[in-house]
Amino acid sequence: MSELWDAEAAAFDDEPDHGLRDPATREAWRALLRRHLPGPPARIADLGCGTGTLSVLLADEGYAVDGVDFSSQMVARARAKAGDRDGLAFVVADAAEPPLAEGGYDVVLSRHVLWALSDQPAALGGWVRLLGPGGLLLLVEGFWHTGAGLTATRTTALLRDAGRTPTTYRLDDPVYWGGPIRDERYLVVA
Repeated sequence: MSELWDAEAAAFDDEPDHGLRDPATREAWRALLRRHLPGPPARIADLGCGTGTLSVLLADEGYAVDGVDFSSQMVARARAKAGDRDGLAFVVADAAEPPLAEGGYDVVLSRHVLWALSDQPAALGGWVRLLGPGGLLLLVEGFWHTGAGLTATRTTALLRDAGRTPTTYRLDDPVYWGGPIRDERYLVVA
């Protein structure tokens, strides 16, 4: 599976919500995340970080971020994008079983990753263990017009089963995606 994402790495940031190259889209994601995150210098695990766009965005806001992705090509691009920023590190590993310190994070962030994992309850259990007291899960997910993904109802049920109290926010504003969408996209904070 990592080979598939390695092959996607070169063009991954071409999607408006991946590369965040448009200033309005970048600002929308920055504002959305800041609205739900504790203040910097909170420690964030960005699981399934891809090319590191959100990791870099958050590091620029003063957060300490550890990005994890199982695609070596995605991580190589993330490291290049990060440059010599302080408080930002990337590791090639499976987001379902990140090699990060249990209890070491204020936030676990994941964007469009949970739906693709084979054992979602186990992954969520591991992600919860990464959190320190009062820690938050921020999950951006969707149920796409293709039939892939997770509905918000399913995601909130998984989070309740993991002992979390989820709140869901619809992300249907085209500014997040570079244009109108035809599917269900949302943020769950738990």
